Amino acid sequence: MTDGERQAALQQIANEVRVCTGCRLHQQRTRSVPGEGNPDTEVVFVGEGPGFNEDREGRPFVGRAGALLVRLLASVGWRREDVFITNVVKCRPPENRDPMPDEIAACAPFLQRQLQVLDPALVVTLGRYSMATFVPDARISQAHGTMRPVDPATGAPDALAFAMYHPAAALRSTDIEQASVRDMAGVPLALLAARDRREQHAAEFAAAPAETAAPAEELAPAEELAPAEELAPAEELAPAEEPAPAPEPPAGNAPDAPAAYLPAAAPVADVPRAIPAIRAADAASAAPPAHAVLASLADAETPTDQLTLF
Repeated sequence: MTDGERQAALQQIANEVRVCTGCRLHQQRTRSVPGEGNPDTEVVFVGEGPGFNEDREGRPFVGRAGALLVRLLASVGWRREDVFITNVVKCRPPENRDPMPDEIAACAPFLQRQLQVLDPALVVTLGRYSMATFVPDARISQAHGTMRPVDPATGAPDALAFAMYHPAAALRSTDIEQASVRDMAGVPLALLAARDRREQHAAEFAAAPAETAAPAEELAPAEELAPAEELAPAEELAPAEEPAPAPEPPAGNAPDAPAAYLPAAAPVADVPRAIPAIRAADAASAAPPAHAVLASLADAETPTDQLTLF
């Protein structure tokens, strides 16, 4: 998918969100909030739902919680323009109540399509309702700061999910705010782990032998036919044009890797400046690289703050 096609696809989804009447939330909304950000990013932040200010402006995370999210991004050298930000539900629940299951279900196809278009390497969940979409049956108090593989059924075909508290919760608790700062410090390394994981999948796909066709079933002998009537001579046909030569198969006789397994084209702000120092320290050590350790532990759901890397 080209940059223009990706932008057009996201705009089409946004247009549908703005006129959606799929659940009760549309009845009291001022404006729906499809989401916004860099269409070429590798990182998508998913919140729970719009609040008062978002409902007025039609943009995600523009109130006090949004200001805190911007500060958290700045703490690792990123801007909100470097990532894509959206929500599980696209319209404000009345009085900022929690979204209901049927409302989340009504909006799920929009989020799924956005993730299919963006194909992120990393999905950062903000709050328990967002986390539940990607990490079911987990408790945010235990899962924050950890990463797990994303079910491709969510729309992200080959991604890791990194759980964080919602910034609004951090505004109400100093402990949660401090935990959010620590968790955010782990997001760039989680992105490196997600990149390594995708590269490993691409290498495994390229190394896999091409599928061979199953032998055809043996057919029963055809019944003997009666002799056909003699036909009149057919008119002479013009010679057929010589067909174009078939394209050469890819090297290694393996099928081309699908787009879902290819690394994203644009890095997120080249990852913060701290990452080259981490890589240099890794190169000088006999231990496996830090981001490779993270990648190998992703399936084990290991909290990144227990790796003493940040």
